[in-house]
Amino acid sequence: MSDKKTYIVLTAGNKRTKTKFVNRYPSGAAKKAAVRGVKNIRLLEVGTNKIHVYKGSVKKVKMSAGPSFLGSSAKVGKAKKVGIERLGK
Repeated sequence: MSDKKTYIVLTAGNKRTKTKFVNRYPSGAAKKAAVRGVKNIRLLEVGTNKIHVYKGSVKKVKMSAGPSFLGSSAKVGKAKKVGIERLGK
């Protein structure tokens, strides 16, 4: 049984977006958001009052092997944890 959790991307004013990521850890969800171009990543963990805050960036990596339709480079998401905030009090 996998213990995957759902994380919702928040805007600067703690408003929910339609973007959701399912991952076991918040860092995995943050990397997925970083690949999609989000720089200041705020993830609300569904079912709790935790907001995981990350700084995101994208790095292009050259691929030596792979199908031709993918091209010669791939995007890799990087996420650095800034902290955890709590909703409410």
